[in-house]
Amino acid sequence: MMPSWPARALMAVVRGYRLMLSPWLGNACRFEPTCSRYSLQALEQHGALAGSYLTVHRILRCNPWCDGGHDPVPHNPPRLFTRFVSPSMARASASSSSSESPHD
Repeated sequence: MMPSWPARALMAVVRGYRLMLSPWLGNACRFEPTCSRYSLQALEQHGALAGSYLTVHRILRCNPWCDGGHDPVPHNPPRLFTRFVSPSMARASASSSSSESPHD
């Protein structure tokens, strides 16, 4: 499924950051995948609102007191956003995520 235009616009901003600013700032991300890759995955998988929420939440966790480590994008949207998703979309998302390979 193709992301909505707001999600695609936000993904373009993240790609611009990766192209223009990230090389100057260096690779200092504590997490795997990096915060920008996480953001792209979250926006593609969950759309503009939930993807932005997940991205901001991830960036706020990236601080000197955080250990970091492996932190993939969750398969389900945050609970705050589940009421905005119709039950049929939630079932379709759950069935498609269960059929995906865990090693991509």
